[in-house]
Amino acid sequence: MAKLKIVHLAHSIGGVDVYLRLIIENMSVDSFDNCVIHGLKDTSEPFLDKKGNAVRQYSVAIFRDINVINDSKALFQTYQILKKEKPDLIHAHSAKGGIIGKVMARLLGIRILYTPHAFSYLSTQNSIKRSLFLSIEKFIFRQKVVLLATSTSEKDRALNEVGYAATTIKVFNNCIEPITTIAPLTIPKTWPEAYICTVGRPSYQKNIEQMIRVLHEVKKEARIHLIVMGVGPVSGQLASVKDLIKELGLDQNVTLLDWTQRTDVFNIIKYSKFYISTARYEGMPYAIIESLALAKPCVVSNCDGNKDLIVDNYNGFIINNEDLADFKNKIVSLLSDKELLDKMSNNALISYSENYNIKKNIAALETIYLG
Repeated sequence: MAKLKIVHLAHSIGGVDVYLRLIIENMSVDSFDNCVIHGLKDTSEPFLDKKGNAVRQYSVAIFRDINVINDSKALFQTYQILKKEKPDLIHAHSAKGGIIGKVMARLLGIRILYTPHAFSYLSTQNSIKRSLFLSIEKFIFRQKVVLLATSTSEKDRALNEVGYAATTIKVFNNCIEPITTIAPLTIPKTWPEAYICTVGRPSYQKNIEQMIRVLHEVKKEARIHLIVMGVGPVSGQLASVKDLIKELGLDQNVTLLDWTQRTDVFNIIKYSKFYISTARYEGMPYAIIESLALAKPCVVSNCDGNKDLIVDNYNGFIINNEDLADFKNKIVSLLSDKELLDKMSNNALISYSENYNIKKNIAALETIYLG
């Protein structure tokens, strides 16, 4: 039987890049032929299949921001590649990949799956931009697309806010490989032994300012250090975060780390007390899945993605409405109650093993691809 040829179209950074690599590395090479089209500045690392062989990849002018010249180039370049590759299926990822993929699918008559990885309209508090981004999601060839959500929350938004029909939505939860070894750090360790951690660039989405305020309240009752991993070039609120750290006198209580190797992230999570997220929205956050796989409870805001992964009072705590006092109280309770921490740590690992192991789950995605 001929292999199903899939072209993945994405702005391949952050969680999208992790998603792509994990699914391509775990899919059957006997049944599927994968190819990746990504942005010019996304990644220089090859995408490897299950046998460790590099799959075909192309770079085109896909960038995060809307730009008529770049977006026109990306459409033209993608058209040429698709005419050459002649795929059976386009799997388009995130907003920009979704727009280009939908246009190409309509133009060339190719079947398409679209994964938002958190809808674009959630990324802004500006009502005009939010309305514009939601309108784009609603009206750019939605009718001919099967939406492949990364979580039940994303499915619900697609159904209730964007207007997808229930019959055109499928769910494949983000999942990862078991983390069986912890490699030594490749960066200097500059933080104390007792700490909590998070992964996320200072941005509107991750709401790191709220995390700093939470830490300030925790410090009044318990000693702890916070490590924020993922400070990089796309960190629009880094200055605001640094100013708040200084204002609250937390310079010695917070470590801001640039993007580093994924093995370093695993190491830091593994030796933390637990994980924290104050995000305003997510798709299905890999860092929380990784924390569960490393037997770490999570104290998280009640947003899409977070609430799909954390069961309140089982493998962590869910905090409603950015409640500063509740965040502080739950963190202090985990820091002060070893029995509670141990119980939630055990439950965290059970949650991962039962629900988010890609080795167990990849067959479900392959079935979706085969249609």
